[in-house]
Amino acid sequence: MSLGTSENNYELVSGLEIHVQLNTNTKIFSADSASFGALPNQNISTVSLALPGSLPKLNKEVVAKAVRIGLALNCTINQINHFDRKNYFYADLPKGYQITQDSQPICINGFLEVELADGSTKKIGINRIHLEEDAGKSIHDQDENYS
Repeated sequence: MSLGTSENNYELVSGLEIHVQLNTNTKIFSADSASFGALPNQNISTVSLALPGSLPKLNKEVVAKAVRIGLALNCTINQINHFDRKNYFYADLPKGYQITQDSQPICINGFLEVELADGSTKKIGINRIHLEEDAGKSIHDQDENYS
C-alpha cells in the first residue's frame, strides 16, 4: 500500500540526552549533603521531603558551574531562569514531583567543535542545558551480583 510518499522525503535525525551530576557539596535546592554512600535517609531535610512550609533555595554553586559549562560549550546563557514542577510517581521520588527547568533552561543554542580523523572539524549542536534536582536512588545491594 502506498501513501504517495517515498523514503527520500524523510531525513533521519537523532540526538542524545546526557545527564551530568555536578560535583557540589550540597544539593541543588537545599543545604543537605550531596555526598554519595551515606546510610539511607541521612542526607535529607524538610526541603528534600517537601514537608509543608519548607521552601527550596537555589544553590549558587550549581548555577555557577552550569554557566561555566554553558560558556565552554558556546551556549547563550539565559539571564532569567524558570523552574517547573514535573509531577510523576516513581519509587525513588518520595515528593511526587521533581523541580526542573523545562520552559526556560539556563543555557541554550551551543555547540561542541570536534576534530575528525581526516583533520576537518564538525560542530555538534547543543540544544539546551537545564538544571534539575536528581530523584533519589534505590540501591538493593544485599547480593553483590545484583542491584
